[in-house]
Amino acid sequence: MDARTQISGEAWCEAYGRSGRGALRRAARRGLGGLVACVLLLLGTLFATSASAAEIGTDYSGGAFQILAPGAEGGFFIGPFSTDQGTLYDALTPLQGKVNAKKLELDYLNEKFGVQGSVLRTEATGKAGLEILRDSHDIPHVYGANREDVMFGSGWVAAEDRGLLLALGLGPAFAAADDVPGINPFGLLLQARSFTPSAETFKFVAEQEKVLFEQGPKGEQVLKDLENWAEGINAYEASLGEHRLLPPVNVVDAIAGFAFIGSIFGNGGGGEVGNSQLLANLQSKFGEEDGLKVFRDLKEVNDPEAPTTATTPFPYDTVPTGPTPGAAVIDPGSASSAALKAETALKASRRKASNFLLAGSGHTANGHPVAVMGPQLGYFYPEIVMQADLHGGGIDAQGVIAPISPYVFIGRGRDFAWSLTSAGSENTQDFLEQLCNPDEETEGPPTRKSTHYLYKGECIALVERDAGELGAHGSEPAREIHFMESVHGPIQGTVTVKGAPYAIAKDRATRGREPAGELAFSEMDSNEVHGPQSFFEAANHLETTFNMAYLDGKNIAYFSTGRLPVLAPGTDPSLPTFGTGEYDWKGFLTLEQHPHEVDPAKDVFTNWNNKPAPEWGAASDNYSYGPVHRVQLYTGFTTGMTEASDASIMNRAALQDLPALKDWPIIREVLAHGSAPSALAQEVVNSINSWVEAGASRLGTVEPKAAGAAAMDAVWTPIGEAVLSPVLGNLLPEFRSMVSPDDAPSAQGSAYDSGWYGYVSKDLRSVLGQPVEGAFSRGYCGGGELSSCAQSLWTAIQSASEAEEAIQKGREVSKWRANKVRITFPPGLIPRFTMRWTNRSTFQQVIEFTGHEGPYESLCAKAASC
Repeated sequence: MDARTQISGEAWCEAYGRSGRGALRRAARRGLGGLVACVLLLLGTLFATSASAAEIGTDYSGGAFQILAPGAEGGFFIGPFSTDQGTLYDALTPLQGKVNAKKLELDYLNEKFGVQGSVLRTEATGKAGLEILRDSHDIPHVYGANREDVMFGSGWVAAEDRGLLLALGLGPAFAAADDVPGINPFGLLLQARSFTPSAETFKFVAEQEKVLFEQGPKGEQVLKDLENWAEGINAYEASLGEHRLLPPVNVVDAIAGFAFIGSIFGNGGGGEVGNSQLLANLQSKFGEEDGLKVFRDLKEVNDPEAPTTATTPFPYDTVPTGPTPGAAVIDPGSASSAALKAETALKASRRKASNFLLAGSGHTANGHPVAVMGPQLGYFYPEIVMQADLHGGGIDAQGVIAPISPYVFIGRGRDFAWSLTSAGSENTQDFLEQLCNPDEETEGPPTRKSTHYLYKGECIALVERDAGELGAHGSEPAREIHFMESVHGPIQGTVTVKGAPYAIAKDRATRGREPAGELAFSEMDSNEVHGPQSFFEAANHLETTFNMAYLDGKNIAYFSTGRLPVLAPGTDPSLPTFGTGEYDWKGFLTLEQHPHEVDPAKDVFTNWNNKPAPEWGAASDNYSYGPVHRVQLYTGFTTGMTEASDASIMNRAALQDLPALKDWPIIREVLAHGSAPSALAQEVVNSINSWVEAGASRLGTVEPKAAGAAAMDAVWTPIGEAVLSPVLGNLLPEFRSMVSPDDAPSAQGSAYDSGWYGYVSKDLRSVLGQPVEGAFSRGYCGGGELSSCAQSLWTAIQSASEAEEAIQKGREVSKWRANKVRITFPPGLIPRFTMRWTNRSTFQQVIEFTGHEGPYESLCAKAASC
């Protein structure tokens, strides 16, 4: 190959490496010679040894594996690394609970530090002291002579691998940072709908840089990191010339982007007005006392039967025991359409399905803890995170990066690893601002249109905010967005309380201080965590609300994060708080008050967005902390475990049907106290029985027991309605809207009310006369009478069976098949690639450590309760 061809080939390879691979497509129209040269170069590098790199910190991991579906690439055009990991991810699914060590090596990628095996290519960044190597799956390994180089490199690869995502998401990120009412920022990204922040919104975000200075030298270091990261993005974009995707990026964009991730996965609460409306309707139906009792039954704020991750109680936001003059019950039906729209947008923006399974040293064959863990981010292309390996200037970290931040935020260090699941704890609350008119003698009494409110005895003005411009979408034109704001936050709409008008203000504890949480990941990445206690201290910097898992070669630990407010006496965490000033927040939880634990007696930590700890109250928008939760599917922890054993527990549970395994046995007991109304109803029950006895797997639709899955899909919702409707009656639809569905197997194929798991279990056990902790205030199914309950369930099954028989075109029950659901990747750039349905982390680590840098940290040196 002559020099001219060599240069041409390198140019082609460089073009291929650019965001969206669009430059390659354009160059292809100019001839194939360079393309052939590029292919030859790539083939040559596949068999080359690794290039020299900056010194990597000692890697103390044993087996270390990772996977991210669908793949590392994220551009407009599909490349060889767009779906390669998705293919591996999909291959693990049919193994169910039979994962072995060989399959870990085949169906995961290596997560050891450095390039393992061949180097695909070396990035030409033009920056001295920076080397970026691409491994055989196109994952970047960034090596810097100093910290500035590493952060620059992190920005460079973010622009290269997720430039399209940044182009779509940076505008909506400002809407998230400002909590613009009625807007779902993540929905804007999926719609490729623009949001252009106003100068006022930009300034609001930019001023948050001061939060980092308030954190001292470590905060100032984060600011420098963000500046270097932005420089890296801009340098990569400049290398694209006229084909660049992004305008110049700066620190302000990073701050907004960090808020964006928090708005999807790291906030909880803000459902108080919806709860208040439900309570008002219940009290209108049952009276004040009984209506409140039914509301407490449904809310399950502190159900003693709820499975928890920690075993130590951490009391927070439980049901108040005394008078609550600061809590508001709104007038039935008084919530404005704007308020309802804002609450719907808030719910739609949040996602919860991440998980971790940590087995301590007492469970494992080699005496070192093992973990299978990762975030369920949804399945998208481009995926909203990216893999990277960062080294240099004191940094050693590998895992996933949200491309709006330079740090590995879920991953591993030299001798420890960590992960996150959404905790959904109460960091957001609805305050009701009593509207007033400054001069009622001339203006008359206040109305919903009044622009002043009472605060600390004064009638003060709401502030009008110019948010920015929401771009056109479909038939909807572009429009300017303005909103009003009080001292507590953006106004969502209005309600009335005893006929008086109130404005709803949403107060989020992290609003206006978004970048503070970056300190947590800076410390994780910078070799500043040496054991559980320093992990707790780093995790406590994260102000959004997550469950954080940790393991090293000796310990497992857990911490639940968040800047969580201490509510004033006389308020109710489930209901709106009057915003007059006397009921404002009274500070925030300390590290010691957050759920945290090290090496529990059970020697296991599991979490699937379940309740963090005993006596930890469910946030106002959370109706899932009942006696049945998907985390209970994680069973089978034994002695002599390996990484493959842990992965087997995860992979089996990812395919199992929760109500079939946890609710159906109780339903079956109740049905035994009645009689089947037809042979069809009995056949349907028999098919479910057989399927449950076989393990209730959702894998495929052609197995002999698959009829039970179709039958369960048909009868589950009618059974839930039969249990609750005798009491709730016409309020059942409203309650169903309050319960956010989990990611149930048939969620894409039918109405599968996963939030009803606990209500069915607790009520039916009470009807059967079985022991129940935290029993409901009354019997729901059959009015609490067993034979009536059994008959109502049989009637529901009969009706549902007849309807399903028609859908199944009259086939006998044994030949019924459930909807075949495949995982797809919105917004639709890779329509031909799908995967089998599974409820598994989007990014997943399987990891253990067999050594440690220096002596293990002394446990609880600074925290008596850990």
